[in-house]
Amino acid sequence: MGKKRPLVGVTGPDEGGGAAWFFTAISVLLAGGTPKRITPGRPADAEQLDALILGGGADVEPENYGQERLEKAVLDKDKRSVFEWILSIILFPIYWVIRYFLNTKSAPIDTSRDKLELTLLHDTLRDGKPVLGICRGMQLMNVHFKGSLHQDISGFYVEQPQVASIFPKKRVEIEAGSKIASILNTNRCNVNALHNQAIDKPGNGIRIVAKEVGTGIVQSIEHENHPFAIGVQWHPEYLIQISRQRNLFRELVECSKSFDHE
Repeated sequence: MGKKRPLVGVTGPDEGGGAAWFFTAISVLLAGGTPKRITPGRPADAEQLDALILGGGADVEPENYGQERLEKAVLDKDKRSVFEWILSIILFPIYWVIRYFLNTKSAPIDTSRDKLELTLLHDTLRDGKPVLGICRGMQLMNVHFKGSLHQDISGFYVEQPQVASIFPKKRVEIEAGSKIASILNTNRCNVNALHNQAIDKPGNGIRIVAKEVGTGIVQSIEHENHPFAIGVQWHPEYLIQISRQRNLFRELVECSKSFDHE
């Protein structure tokens, strides 16, 4: 009898977030894990999980990093196989349609979700289990380690327009020798962007390992003292047709196997 698939918690809001959950769940399943949806109304205990994905969505409450809430004020092509390009043509309209009907953000701030995720993150890291933070999830990881955020990134886009798209329109430079470079097997790639906050000061033990070309906005972080505590500013769940992006979920599941429950 085969070993049970690792259980991967995927956090999100009570309302909205259906599209992100759907595609993240698919990514986890393809990677060999079993996804478990977690929201403030449907919480879970970290002891139940083998790995944790902190999903995207509402902005992190600025009080969590010592600030008052503010009022919001052509790329090189990736090398992809013909099959991956065909998948891109097929899947991007599907991504767009599902996100349109399953709204991903119901409110600008979700304090109940902040509280749930910070607790889950603390307990998961305490047990040495792997964590992947996606967009908001990466920002929350940085806040957990006493870092801070830029509440509004529009000021970074003076010479180029700010992009908010599920299409991979941003170019990212990745630090050689970093875990994320090893996982993606590249030092440069194009990614999507659905955020208006970004990391400012890195938290304790947080290492910045990728930045957006032209603006310097942080695009990936790693924690120096954990075997797998990685955050990405982009949304790999909307890039599952690209093999290197699926590697993030494969590596998460592979690292979680030592915590697989009987």
